Order: sequence, then structure tokens, then C-alpha cells
Amino acid sequence: MTDLMVQERQAEILRRLKQDGRVLAASLAAEFRISEDTIRRDLRDMANAGLCERVYGGALPVSRGVTTLSQRMGVASERKKALAETASTLIPQRSTVYFDAGSTNLAIAETLHEDRVVTAITNSPAISLVLAEKPLVEVILIGGILDRIVGGVVGARAIEAMSVIRPDICFVGTCGIDAEGGLSAFRLEDAAFKRFVCGRSRKVIVAATREKFDAAAPYAVAAAGQYHCLVTESGVDPDRFVPLREAGCEIIEAGLSEGRKTGRDQNND
Repeated sequence: MTDLMVQERQAEILRRLKQDGRVLAASLAAEFRISEDTIRRDLRDMANAGLCERVYGGALPVSRGVTTLSQRMGVASERKKALAETASTLIPQRSTVYFDAGSTNLAIAETLHEDRVVTAITNSPAISLVLAEKPLVEVILIGGILDRIVGGVVGARAIEAMSVIRPDICFVGTCGIDAEGGLSAFRLEDAAFKRFVCGRSRKVIVAATREKFDAAAPYAVAAAGQYHCLVTESGVDPDRFVPLREAGCEIIEAGLSEGRKTGRDQNND
């Protein structure tokens, strides 16, 4: 195998990481007709170069904890759009909605129907600009110190501003979903702000791509019983939904019969 062929293969792996949000070593080995050991060596070399993050069975894009919002927007963008199209249908007329900073929540703001009369609150300047283009949306931008990695305002001033607002719906962002269904974040103050807003919201919704179930972040945001709805996609191990359903969380898979509910929730329709 020449160096050029190795470089071409790794470039294709990077392209797929950006498009799909993860790669599996076994699938790549079968497609490229090479051994899994060779693919694992590629992934190890790429991880050492800071191009990806190794996980069991494959790799993920570089940890969301060290990438900016604009960088995250380019990862799995079509899949996030599919989640957003389902999630945006959960927003009722004349509701007060909080959009947490994050690339998937940005996609939800972009797909919000033009006929929605909504008061929208966000800590993200990027999301506020998208919402400002919606003619029937009143936008409240939370002020304070901008965290460039989060892509939003966090900290004491942000919490003070949110303390007088009671959202009907909170679209909270998450960096990972643990085995018990808990949400987490990479930044301490970001996690604290998320917890505060969730506690003030009547309904908390999470829209998450499947690789969030393979990620772990150090700071807790919400346990399984502290959010009400998960919008996700196919390809998640069904066992990961068990603690969520037991906690009463509604689970919706985007793209399945207009966002069909899964598991126990199907019986409640």
C-alpha cells in the first residue's frame, strides 16, 4: 500500500466522518477490501494527528468539547436537518420556546415553519439571527459573556436573565447521553446554565444524533426523568431507550412515518 493510497483512504474516512458523524472499522474494512487491523491503524494515526476521536468499533469526529459551533454545524448536517424537521413540528402556536446553543437546535430554528407565532429565547447569537428572519417570531437574545466553544452565552448574567422567563418548551443541547439516559456537557458553566433553564421549562426536548449515545462528557445536565421527549434517528441500540421509557420519556425516531414514536410510546398513540 503506497503512501498516496493511505492518504486517499484517510481523506475518504474524514469525508464520511463529516457526512455521517461516525465510521465503523468493520464496514470500512469490508468496503475498502482491506483488513480491520489496517483500518484500525488508519484510525489510530488519524486520532494521533487530531483528526478524529477513537471509540470502540470505529471513530467519531473530534470531540465536541474542543470544536466551535461553526465546526459542529458541518458534521452530519443532513441528518441534523431530518431531526430538526421532526422536532420543529412539536412547537405549538403562541408558545414560548427556548433554543439552547447547538448545531442541531440551530437546524430546528432554521426549519421552524413560517406560520408559527412564537416567542423565542436563545443564548446563541447564531440562532437569534436565524429566528430574526421568521416574520412571526419575537426573539429574545440572552446577554452576557459568549463562550466561543459552546456558541452561546453562559454564566451568572445569563442565569439572571433567564430567571424571569418560564419557557413552555426548552430544546436543550447535549454533548452525550449515558447508559442511564443522562445528558451531559463538556463545559462546566454551560452545564449549569442548561440545568437552570431545564428546571424553569414546562417541557424539555432533546434532539440528538445517534453518535451522542457513544459520547460521554464530564458535567451532568439532566437525568432520564428530568426531560420529557427525545427526538433521535435510527441506528441506536434499542436497549439504550429502556431507562428513558421507564422514566416516562417520549421517544420519537425522525424519518419513521412522520416521526413515529418507538417502544412503549407507540401504544400510547
